[in-house]
Amino acid sequence: MARKLPVGIDGFEKIRMNDFYYVDKTAFIVELLENWGEVNLFTRPRRFGKSLNMSMLKAFFEIGGKAELFDGLKITERRELCQEYMGKFPVIFITLKGVSGRDYESSKSQLKMLIGTEAERFGFLAESSRLSANEKEKYRALVRLEDGAYRMSNIVLENSLYTLSQLLAKHYGQKTIVLIDEYDVPLDKAFQAGYYDAMVSLLRSLFGNGLKTNEYLNFAVLTGCLRISKESIFTGLNNMKVHTITDTRYDEYFGFTDLDVREMLDFYGLGQHEGAVRRWYDGYRFGGTSVYCPWDVINYCDALLNDPEAQPQNYWANTSGNAMVRRFIGKADQQTRSEIERLVAGEEIVKSINQELTYNELDTSIDNLWSVLFSTGYLTQRGRGEGKRYRLAIPNREIEELFTSQIRQWFKETTRSDKGRLEQFCRSFLDGDAEAAEQMLKEYLWNSISVRDTAVRSDRKENFYHGMLLGLLQYETSWETASNEESGEGYCDISIRTPDRVGIVIEIKYVPDGNLEKGCFAAIRQIEEKRYDDALLRDGMEKIINYGIAFYKKNCKVRMAYGINGSP
Repeated sequence: MARKLPVGIDGFEKIRMNDFYYVDKTAFIVELLENWGEVNLFTRPRRFGKSLNMSMLKAFFEIGGKAELFDGLKITERRELCQEYMGKFPVIFITLKGVSGRDYESSKSQLKMLIGTEAERFGFLAESSRLSANEKEKYRALVRLEDGAYRMSNIVLENSLYTLSQLLAKHYGQKTIVLIDEYDVPLDKAFQAGYYDAMVSLLRSLFGNGLKTNEYLNFAVLTGCLRISKESIFTGLNNMKVHTITDTRYDEYFGFTDLDVREMLDFYGLGQHEGAVRRWYDGYRFGGTSVYCPWDVINYCDALLNDPEAQPQNYWANTSGNAMVRRFIGKADQQTRSEIERLVAGEEIVKSINQELTYNELDTSIDNLWSVLFSTGYLTQRGRGEGKRYRLAIPNREIEELFTSQIRQWFKETTRSDKGRLEQFCRSFLDGDAEAAEQMLKEYLWNSISVRDTAVRSDRKENFYHGMLLGLLQYETSWETASNEESGEGYCDISIRTPDRVGIVIEIKYVPDGNLEKGCFAAIRQIEEKRYDDALLRDGMEKIINYGIAFYKKNCKVRMAYGINGSP
């Protein structure tokens, strides 16, 4: 039986013990040891294997680990290294992704729970003959419970990483390895909920005590999405190596490479889908390596094994909210909107990227939001210019569709705030006033984010304008507005039934040569030849109005023709 796909599983031991498919990233351990740093921070977007790699490090280094987990993997080719390091160290491993309380006190309680639970794994410390009575009491302070909650004091919490590493090192006679996954999640949640400064202060003490001048620390590894400024939580931490998505070292260990994807597809007999997987989920560039999003590839392969006709979906974008893209679009001025249009069209733009920010700085300028979109995987780089300037692009079809959907949502929200204008717009179609409809549609186009006449195919351009126009017309809730309804000899772009028994048929054309008049007449001719009004007539519409609408970039033309029973 073929190995199961690890959908939603980010634990190395669980994957290896339960015969899940595993993409071998154990060479990461070799490079980490050969390029040793006392504190190592890796920043990568979500769903690119950070947590899985961290659990792999724990499984490899921890005393009492299961060596058989690594059977047949690349790391075992380095026999001397395995003999020296495998299963030789006490390991503290915490993931902060669950520290997301609505207020500071609830998040602090969650942090206590995480550290207390981790400390409980080492219950033998309470009776260790290698620890003094005072040191044993320090341990008990970490795991003391009252009413089911850990009651460590603030000073105990702030020193908890240092204390636990000290006790483990003394018990084992071996310095401790500290692994902290998703270190920046508590800061993100605190920023959103309004207690950012308090959380910064707490983490500064926790990390500073545990990672700076800690004589019991062998080395530490932290992961996160953003590289948070040293001035916020890493003050004075001069022993830290930072590895971002622009660094060439370690570039192939987070995300799937072309070879990883090809081997997986071949393993499951899905090689014929390689092109679709590449278009939708490839395109990220970490350092000098092109990588795929592992979450997407695994989920799509799983869908194909269940249904060979399954189409690619937005798996990565659906794993959490996309408030960052939405906030970015909402803050965009006319120049930035033009740059977004270029990105959606497949072009590149050049921007200065700051990979070291505090959360308080994220919204202070649109330039900082460019940097965050880049760091979190919504944009990728296609090359570097002078200094901190990079050529940015949307990595793949999945993220392009995410931007498009967020643009449509933003457009819907902003246009619906002017109810009077929308009522006039809808009324112009009912009244057969093509001139008024055209003028207002041009204004909407100018103030919106559109698609540019470059890499995007004409049918997808038409889809964009179709969605925008449909959203505007759906404001009139008394109308029955349908999209791509089957009628006559084809499918009508937009059809409308009104309480006044007026039927409206709209056909949309994108004209790459800019000949809007020609596009309108072609649209009206298509309505008439394919009898798109048949369904409306069958439903008792007494008057039919046909509209041909042609688009080119931010310009449009609207032409009207009365259909059957549609004389003025």
